[in-house]
Amino acid sequence: MSAYDADLALQKAIHARLVTDETLTALIGTRLHDNVPGDAAFPYATLGEAQVADWSTGDSEGAEHRLSFHVYSRGGGRAETKTILGAINAALHEAALMLGGARLVSLRFLDAETRREPDGTTWRGTIRFHALTEITE
Repeated sequence: MSAYDADLALQKAIHARLVTDETLTALIGTRLHDNVPGDAAFPYATLGEAQVADWSTGDSEGAEHRLSFHVYSRGGGRAETKTILGAINAALHEAALMLGGARLVSLRFLDAETRREPDGTTWRGTIRFHALTEITE
């Protein structure tokens, strides 16, 4: 297994956690997108940027991950955006996720921000996490 395989396993586990989290689904339903459809209803969240780097030691292979998620809201403004970001944070910060072929060492909140988009009606929130995985296969 490579760092990329561990990154994909982490993405799959995170997606599974988020789409089954009752608090988050009460806010956005099943609108967690990797590729946003053109007719996406608001509010929704997206899997954002992902970076992976080597985190190997002398006796084990590992990967360091930096993950972003974006939230888009209209009508609920900054408050709705922050509420959704909070639900994502609650679902993922220090979560114990099972990964195929790797072990999640840690998953921690890094930072978040909200801002109004140039269209003047859409709010975007971004939340970032840092994760470490140890490759077991």
